[in-house]
Amino acid sequence: MAAERLSVVYDTLYATWGPQHWWPAETPFEVMVGAVLTQNASWSNVEKAIVRLGAMDVLGASAIATMAKSELAELLRPVGYFNLKAQRLQNFCRWYLSAGGFKALCAVETEVLRRQLLTVNGVGPETADDILLYAFERSVFVIDTYTRRLFSRLGLIQGDESYEALRALFESALPADPVLFGEFHALIVRQAKNVCMTNPACKQCALSSRCSTALDSI
Repeated sequence: MAAERLSVVYDTLYATWGPQHWWPAETPFEVMVGAVLTQNASWSNVEKAIVRLGAMDVLGASAIATMAKSELAELLRPVGYFNLKAQRLQNFCRWYLSAGGFKALCAVETEVLRRQLLTVNGVGPETADDILLYAFERSVFVIDTYTRRLFSRLGLIQGDESYEALRALFESALPADPVLFGEFHALIVRQAKNVCMTNPACKQCALSSRCSTALDSI
C-alpha cells in the first residue's frame, strides 16, 4: 500500500470531519472497559453501561473482578449479551490486576504486552489493539470492519486479508505515531458510519473520485 495514497485518504477525511478526539474516556482503565464492552455493541450503549458502573462506584478493576457476576451482568444490560460481557470483563480485570495494573503494564514492550492481552479469554486482536492504542498510546493500527469496507472499496486492499496482514500493511505504510493512528482509525469509523455504509451514500463522499464503488454507481 502506497504511503502517499494513505496520506491522501487521511487528509481528505480530516478535512471532511475534523478531529474526532478518540477514545472518549476519562481514564486509561475506562478505555479498556469500553474496548471489552464494545464488541458487538453500539458505543451509545457502551456509554450507558459505563455510566451505570460509575454510578454504583464500581468502575475499577478490583471492584469489577470481585463483584458477583450476576450483579455485574445487570449493570452491563445495555450492551447486550450482558452475561457473556460480564464474564469477559471480569476475566480482563483479573488478568489486569495479576499483571500489576496500569503502571506495571506501561513498562512492558508493545509486542509482549499484545501477546499477553491475547491470552485473556474474550480479548481478540481488535480489542487488544484498541487497548494498546488508546489506553497505552502504542503505535498499533486497529483493523475493523469499517477499515476493510472503506479500503477495499478504494481499491487499496482486497478486503479478505488476515487481521495481522492488514495491521502490518497499515503500520508499514504510516509513521509510527499513536496520535496519527488513533485519529485515522476514528476518521475511518466516522466515514464508514455516515457515508461509506453497507449501502453507501457515494454522492456525499469526499473520496468518491478515488473509489471504484462510487464510480460504478455513476
